[in-house]
Amino acid sequence: MKKGDFLWLAVLLILVSILLIPETKEWFILITDKYKYPGGFVKFAILATMGDMLGLRILKGEWEKPKGLLYKILIWGLIGMMVTLAFPVCIAGSLFAQNAGLLPFDGSKIAMAFFASVMMNLTFGPMMMTFHRFTDMYIDSLYDKNTLKLNELISKNDWHSLVEFTWLKACPFFWIPAHTIVFLLPQEYRVITSAFLSIALGILLAVSKKKKSNASKK
Repeated sequence: MKKGDFLWLAVLLILVSILLIPETKEWFILITDKYKYPGGFVKFAILATMGDMLGLRILKGEWEKPKGLLYKILIWGLIGMMVTLAFPVCIAGSLFAQNAGLLPFDGSKIAMAFFASVMMNLTFGPMMMTFHRFTDMYIDSLYDKNTLKLNELISKNDWHSLVEFTWLKACPFFWIPAHTIVFLLPQEYRVITSAFLSIALGILLAVSKKKKSNASKK
């Protein structure tokens, strides 16, 4: 293991410790419940960025500062705010549909969590991931001093990986089960758990890209 590996793990352990130590956990819940949007921003800005950096570490074999890091942190923070709003909207929609007889198993928390997760990851999820893909590409083009217009970004995008992996594999087979569990957790832990899961997604994306790269070299 390299020095960067220990540093990354140390930051992760500190963040996990905040949720495990009673005093800091109580402070965390109080602050993030009072300031929901700033809380969502900070959670994703830190944890999802860590997931990106770990993914790059797996892909490159060494720690490397992502292009336009500050801009990408801001984008993840914005996504965190979007997730903070999307969670209660999907949960409320699922409960309403069950109560109205539009969805089965009214009164079942597990069914509610599953339906809310399906709703989120078949609507909000793919659009959010597409938004993140295109903002990443645009930031990279700014860093390379080759600012691309929207039609150029659309042409440059790898639609096969976006549709085949992100939409058709990650959403149904990773995020729907993961968010079903997340929606069963107490409200104060949902966004932070989803932010932690973005680290796992960063690993999956990196492994997928590495396999694709290795296959193309053969």
